Amino acid sequence: MTTQPIPIRRSLDKIAELQANVERVIRGKSEVVQFCIAALLAKGHILLEDVPGVGKTTLAHALARSMALSFQRIQFTSDLLPADIVGVTIYNQDHQEFEFVSGPIFTNVLLADEINRATPKSQSALLEAMSEGIITVEKRRLQLPDPFLVIATQNPVEHVGTYPLPESQLDRFLMRITIGYPSASDEKQLLRAGGAHDALEHLEPVVDEAEIRALQEQVATIHVNETLVDYLMNVVQTTRTHAEVALGVSTRGALTWFKACQALAMVNGRDFVIPEDVKRLAVPVLSHRIVMKDHRAMRGDASPEGRFIQRIVSEIPVPR
Repeated sequence: MTTQPIPIRRSLDKIAELQANVERVIRGKSEVVQFCIAALLAKGHILLEDVPGVGKTTLAHALARSMALSFQRIQFTSDLLPADIVGVTIYNQDHQEFEFVSGPIFTNVLLADEINRATPKSQSALLEAMSEGIITVEKRRLQLPDPFLVIATQNPVEHVGTYPLPESQLDRFLMRITIGYPSASDEKQLLRAGGAHDALEHLEPVVDEAEIRALQEQVATIHVNETLVDYLMNVVQTTRTHAEVALGVSTRGALTWFKACQALAMVNGRDFVIPEDVKRLAVPVLSHRIVMKDHRAMRGDASPEGRFIQRIVSEIPVPR
């Protein structure tokens, strides 16, 4: 479905309004909020990975409430079935026929809370939906609402009763983001306000469905200089040939990184990409798309994949 284009300046104003609205609840995390909005505009999905209690679910709720879109939450557990996500076909005795009862995945914004607590079979129910925006039920292909955004959360420290996400599932997420603890001043304000619950309850939408689609279509118009494309591809090729890497960034990873850079430029009020956009997004977009030969990492430390991406980005010369 095509939507009426809107002027770039008005688009940038709407994005700034959306960011400000989310930050009424999520204080002191401007970069995290920017990354989430960029993922939305790039038609990607978000994996929020952090320890409990830092606002992962609150961030997902704040982003959803700031848009006039349908929203569903699924609490992933070990006994969750694929039918609990996509829906089930039942026999309607009144009409003497089978009918499909849609599941919570038929929504604009889906919060997959603690996604790594569900079995791989249940996790796989999201694969087709996240990559193509459709699901297949009994040989029927059903279109999901547009826009469609999955925001998943997981705790990387707790491993009891969890199922690590396979590479194929991780690759469906445009970004893997860590929120981190708030600063002392922001946390003090949060304590004084009694938490973010009240602010979240009173959050009103600032953009609607048509505006979101128009913003997503406008991402492709953001200019990217050819030297920046060469720099981006240099980083991608390095991940594929480096001696420390067992599995490098895929072509899909390169494409999503390129599009995320265009989206982040829009979030920052520009109609062109700068080298800083490419560098800022390298870790959240690429780190979960590579596999290191040495998997050893100290608990609570940054991932070896993230450290590796940071290193090669700093070593490869940035174009002027």
